[in-house]
Amino acid sequence: MKKALVRIAACLGFCTVAGMANAAPQCSGEAVSRAKKLLTFHFGEDDRIRISPDVKELPPIRNPANKKQQFKVLEVWGSIYKGQYRMRLIYYVSGNDCTLMGQEILEYADL
Repeated sequence: MKKALVRIAACLGFCTVAGMANAAPQCSGEAVSRAKKLLTFHFGEDDRIRISPDVKELPPIRNPANKKQQFKVLEVWGSIYKGQYRMRLIYYVSGNDCTLMGQEILEYADL
């Protein structure tokens, strides 16, 4: 009986850790919204613009103006018709506030 309880507790611990690993990164909703605006800015209004809801958090980068601060980097993918685009949105996070500090867009193409 004691071994069964230990196994159940261990399983619950692993499930909790796995659930946290799948949680959306902070600022992810903001990043998806900004990604659509970024594609629209570059290509104009187009009803074929699609943004993936999946957001990947990349390693942070240092603030070039203050080496003690770091920026969060979030990667979002989007498409227009047959073109795919990788967008990286760079945020300064303070508490629950996400301040957009930079953005980049790159067409995913084999030339």
